[in-house]
Amino acid sequence: MEPGNDTRISEFLLLGLSNEPELQPLMFGIFLSMYLITVFGNLLIILAISSGSHLHIPMYFFLSNLSFVDICFTSTTIPKMLSNIQTQSKVITYEGCITQIYFFILSAVLDIFLLTVMAYDRFVAICHPLQYTVIMNPRLCGLLVLVSWIVCILNSLLQSLTVLHLSFCTDVEIPHFFCDLSQMIQLACSDNFVNNTVMYFAAVLLGGGPLAGILYSYSKIVSCICRISTAQGRYKAFSTCASHLSIVSLFFCTSLGVYFSSAATHSSHSSATASAMYTVVTPMLNPFIYSLRNKDIKRALKKLFGLAGLKRQTALGL
Repeated sequence: MEPGNDTRISEFLLLGLSNEPELQPLMFGIFLSMYLITVFGNLLIILAISSGSHLHIPMYFFLSNLSFVDICFTSTTIPKMLSNIQTQSKVITYEGCITQIYFFILSAVLDIFLLTVMAYDRFVAICHPLQYTVIMNPRLCGLLVLVSWIVCILNSLLQSLTVLHLSFCTDVEIPHFFCDLSQMIQLACSDNFVNNTVMYFAAVLLGGGPLAGILYSYSKIVSCICRISTAQGRYKAFSTCASHLSIVSLFFCTSLGVYFSSAATHSSHSSATASAMYTVVTPMLNPFIYSLRNKDIKRALKKLFGLAGLKRQTALGL
């Protein structure tokens, strides 16, 4: 590396999903719609759970936390993308890029941790039903969420701080619609061995570990369900974890799809397109999966809309 090329970078360029000018209005409309659906859908889940006293149980406590994190997840990337399309600018400041990396990693890993905690909750509910209320007490539930937040905050802080030590040269184009950590590391013209080591170690430990925990929990759940004598009993047991299993499958399949597609094609554009699946599509589908497949959530939503309609009628009558 020549000394003259090492300069202080103040901004980066986010190339986005497409450079075609005629596609920008269409992309703006699609991603704005998806973002609004994600925010309002997850907010409805949170309101339904908080307003329904029968939903104040561990499973829905974890779900409300997951919905909140999903709102943060999409809010980290999509508003900036929409702003860049609207202003026809691709610029993001250096500070803005580091901030985006911090909150993106925090939200993504927290999503994984909460899905793992929810898998453990389903394991206890199905495999140890008589001890469920004793094991999954409010103190343990709060502790599981608190530990998840602390670990994810520390990991995100570590990843972001290692980026601050990188030097960047004249190439400041990020072939993505947000500041992706791996892309940032590749752009660096200084030694990035430490960054790659930390990134891959964290991916294995904080991604592979929870995934192994989820697979172990569901292996035990399947084993318990198979031992149930009646078909109705097996169906009832499986239905309690069907929504969570759908979300886990969707999140990890799209995440692994991003990795394998980028590794196979070596195309940054393909990686950016695939990333839109788990950063935008998955958080948007979560409320639909839970509301359509869960009678308790549907009943709470009907009650919520019923109260809203009653208040509106009362206000109009006054």
